[in-house]
Amino acid sequence: MNPKLSRPARRTALVVHVIASASWLGLTLGLLALGTTAATTGSAVTVEASVRAMRLFADWLLLPVAFLTLLTGLVLSLGTPWGLARHRWVYTKFWLTLATTTATVFALRPGVNAAVAAGGPLPDAGDVLFGPVVSLSAYVFMTVISVLKPWGLTRRGRRLRAPARRTLQDA
Repeated sequence: MNPKLSRPARRTALVVHVIASASWLGLTLGLLALGTTAATTGSAVTVEASVRAMRLFADWLLLPVAFLTLLTGLVLSLGTPWGLARHRWVYTKFWLTLATTTATVFALRPGVNAAVAAGGPLPDAGDVLFGPVVSLSAYVFMTVISVLKPWGLTRRGRRLRAPARRTLQDA
């Protein structure tokens, strides 16, 4: 059995997780706005300013917020009765968070860096649009399942719940 967080620790972790998640969503919206501006403008100066701003966000804000979201999500899942692999929605959020963090490191940042290095018209508008669009879709989906908590227990969750029910019935 995992050690459970005290109520103040759980509340603190939850507040930090929600703030980090909302920040990640907001940063992604900002990246999408900057990427759209860079992809649709006819001005080389505007393209350069947009991709440089994207690089600033991606290098200094996005990764720390992504890792904080991942870390606090793990703390909450492992330190509360929700568990990491007991409920399908928690498990799904974990894997999507891990995938979007990985994509940020290996796809979004290199795409933005390539756009900055080009120093003029975008070599490929997809480099600055694809990542934010995919990320935004994932974050909206994760927000929805966090609120609705669909799909019930995983096999592991059902297996862990069965002994607890038997103990209550025996009492």
